[in-house]
Amino acid sequence: MYGMTPEIELAFVVVAVAVLLLVTEVVRIDVAAVLILLLLAWTGLATPSQALSGFGSNAVISIAAIMVLGKGMERAGVVNAISRAVMRVAGSEERRLLGVTSSVVGFISAFMQNVGSAALFLPAILRISKTTRIPASRLLMPMGFSAILGGTLTMVGSSPLIVLNDLMVQSGEEPFGFFSVTPIGIVLLASGIGYFLIYGHRLLPKADRSKTDSEAQVDLIETWQLPSIVRYYFVSWKSDFVDKTREDVRMRRNYGVTLLAIVEGEEVIYSPWRRTRFSPGQVLALLGEKGDLQRLSSEHDLWEITDDLRLSDLLCEAEAGFAEVVVRPRSSIVGKTLREIGVRKNYGVEPILLLSGTEEQRKDFADRPLNPGDTFVIHGLWDRIRKIGSDRNFVLLTPVESVSLTPSKAIPATLCFLGALALALAGFQISIALLTGAFAMVLLKVIPVDEAYGAVDWRTVVLLAGLIPLGIAMEESGAAGFAATALMNLLEGSPPIVALIAVAALTTFLTLFISNVAAAVLLVPLVMVMGQGMGIDPRALALLVGLSASNSFLLPTHQVNALLMTPGGYKSADFLKVGGIMTLIFIIVASWMVELLYL
Repeated sequence: MYGMTPEIELAFVVVAVAVLLLVTEVVRIDVAAVLILLLLAWTGLATPSQALSGFGSNAVISIAAIMVLGKGMERAGVVNAISRAVMRVAGSEERRLLGVTSSVVGFISAFMQNVGSAALFLPAILRISKTTRIPASRLLMPMGFSAILGGTLTMVGSSPLIVLNDLMVQSGEEPFGFFSVTPIGIVLLASGIGYFLIYGHRLLPKADRSKTDSEAQVDLIETWQLPSIVRYYFVSWKSDFVDKTREDVRMRRNYGVTLLAIVEGEEVIYSPWRRTRFSPGQVLALLGEKGDLQRLSSEHDLWEITDDLRLSDLLCEAEAGFAEVVVRPRSSIVGKTLREIGVRKNYGVEPILLLSGTEEQRKDFADRPLNPGDTFVIHGLWDRIRKIGSDRNFVLLTPVESVSLTPSKAIPATLCFLGALALALAGFQISIALLTGAFAMVLLKVIPVDEAYGAVDWRTVVLLAGLIPLGIAMEESGAAGFAATALMNLLEGSPPIVALIAVAALTTFLTLFISNVAAAVLLVPLVMVMGQGMGIDPRALALLVGLSASNSFLLPTHQVNALLMTPGGYKSADFLKVGGIMTLIFIIVASWMVELLYL
């Protein structure tokens, strides 16, 4: 059916170059993708229009729209609600968080596109990562893999399984029922989650390599050698803090400890004023070195509180942080003190240290007159840091880390997101469905237009757009068909389990370079003919192809992997290492389950 031709040989050479570039990362992967795109065009394996077709493809538009939808959900505060709900159930322990988020995302993926379920939880997990200080790289890949695995739970969970039933009808075979694949999908999802629960702590990147605004916070903390762990202390009835004001206690002067906030019931007072009084039952959020905090708590009957999820909800560190502020020349506050300008009362931020010239002060600088160019580090809610940054007296040097939340838009944002997914489930092209939802968010002012453009990670867009033409070249040149036919010929006379494993492996290989739907369309007719010749149920082989088309863990070419690569700070080598084992587990489990249930 397919003979070796110069075009096929050239296609395999380009594939080898692509794999080499992606694995070694001698250049950035998005640069590598553009290089592959150009290579296909200049060698004639793809026409110029085919080489550039990825930028208007269904996958690329879907990814861009998903990013806007996710940012809108984050801006409306929906992500906060999701992350807090997850933390109430799972706590802050890494394995429990991994198990809960992976299970929920896997279940949701049974009924919606897996990239949609991954996008729904991506901002929530990034927020959980900041709150619990668990690197995002430890949570995102398990969640993403579970989203892909969850697509095998029903016959509508992934595009290849949906197409499979159309192919069965075209072949005169009875289509599979909605839950025909569920027993296999349950075992696959459970195997994936179990794999990460048992071995994830050894295989997943231990350092947080994500490229987010939090790098500015890390740099700030390291540059100024700031204590970065906030600890919580309960004011007991015996404490001599009771009925005293913050000014009376002088924590900073006497202990080098900074009071960031006071929690009283459900109320949180950030950067409390100097005349704020302490009372029994309050919880103090304190920043300082461990030894100083222990000395303060022991001398004043303050009881440390640990593992209190309610406090994590009320005092989410993802909503606050450090910032550098400089006094402008000819500012109206020059010559005044921080006490006189009421930096806590008027701006709601806590001054941590002051650098005036070459002199640095950390303990007692509230009454020091400010000079032009003085720099001080503050801590507070991002919204309040924005406020001080908009004041003409100051220059804000630190990028503001999070978006301004608009909880009043929570319902419109949720409706836009769910509406987009509903359109996709109803049969509309997923890119049109998701783009409609994203556009609706802009129209309803859930997210400003400029912020919507900023939400798109163009590195991911270029990566996908550059690799999509490679799949077109594999199909057009006949390279994909040649590989499939060659394997079918090799399998003649093999035991059923060997044939099953080989079919699963071939499908997995092809989905690295061509779309999973294209792999299913190409292989299902071939394996059904092969099954008749080998005495193996053709329906079993066809179902295995439909399942294995979702076995996309080795490279960041799958939409879900591409979506998570930048937020997780992953490299291609991470997918090869972690995804390589997951790929083998998938092939073995899927082949064994198909043999068990159908042969």
